[in-house]
Amino acid sequence: MTTSIRIEDSYQGYSLDSFCIPKHYEDDLESVLIPYGVIHDRIERIAKDIFTDFGKEPLVAICVLKGGYKFYTDLIDKINSLNRNQGERSVPLSVDFIRLRSYQNDKSVGTIEVIGGDNMESVKGKNVLVVEDIIDTGRTMQKLLGLLEEYQPKCVKVASLLLKRQPASNGYIPEYCGFEIPDKFVVGYALDFNERFRDLHHICVVNDNGINKYKV
Repeated sequence: MTTSIRIEDSYQGYSLDSFCIPKHYEDDLESVLIPYGVIHDRIERIAKDIFTDFGKEPLVAICVLKGGYKFYTDLIDKINSLNRNQGERSVPLSVDFIRLRSYQNDKSVGTIEVIGGDNMESVKGKNVLVVEDIIDTGRTMQKLLGLLEEYQPKCVKVASLLLKRQPASNGYIPEYCGFEIPDKFVVGYALDFNERFRDLHHICVVNDNGINKYKV
């Protein structure tokens, strides 16, 4: 299990001038909340904890698309690096993908659409790791966990890069978590706002201009 790093509500982040930000996003962001290098250092620790917890047991790693793909790729790469460098010990990995839709504009909507998951019988009796970009209210994750339980896995654990503190949260906390963040809408490192900002390396806070420009 990985205890998250808490980013306080009072934390203002880094000035955009301190980092290389794509020109087309300069007017749409408030600050850099988590720099790219810090993200990778944190993922390395999460990978180590997962490697330690699962030992030599096979693991099915499920990516929650689209926002989770970058975290997922980097996390799997770091677990595979441990597999190559830990002598007789390694964690056999297989991969799968699912997509959930719960956002419109900057709000998590009440209904959750599950896309995919039709071919998940392979998780029966196996250890499953769900890899998600961010847990907001917790409803989306509970929906996915309920779906997975129908396939009778041996165990299911969740790795989320971010956990947002907000009043509507149902209190769900993942087993592996990178950062606990304030109730701000964040983008970058594959997290999007209506399909924008996925190409931004750092995790940043969107300003009002960015929200108004890209809302649907």
